[in-house]
Amino acid sequence: MLDEEEFSRWMVSAKKTLESALGDLERGDYNWACFKAQQACEMAVKALMHGLGLPAYGHSASKLLVRLSSKKVSIPKNLIDQAKTLDKYYIPTRYPNAWSEGAPHEYYTESEGREAIKYAERIIEWVEDLWRSLRRELRRGGGS
Repeated sequence: MLDEEEFSRWMVSAKKTLESALGDLERGDYNWACFKAQQACEMAVKALMHGLGLPAYGHSASKLLVRLSSKKVSIPKNLIDQAKTLDKYYIPTRYPNAWSEGAPHEYYTESEGREAIKYAERIIEWVEDLWRSLRRELRRGGGS
């Protein structure tokens, strides 16, 4: 049984967070664009896990994807690699003490922000495609 409501709650949050990341990118707040891209990716993967009734804990999108793969969900390797890149933006984008000097905004570039958003978009798209496929399979199999 798929939990459509829980999937939707998390996916809406993922997409709104990605929209916010795009605004940060436009303003030149590249560290925040990177962080929010990671958050959008994490929420999208958690949407899938919650929708499938699986526990979704932690903040590493790549680890969440690996956990999903252990549940017989086929995850493309490039998506796990992209999630690993995004995971690297979880802490140092926000905390000055992650750097030996300066502040996080001094260390991130426009190209990193664009790449992070592109990766988050790909992962969100993959999650949505997989969800649609699971819903079709359930309907064909006589489910709700």
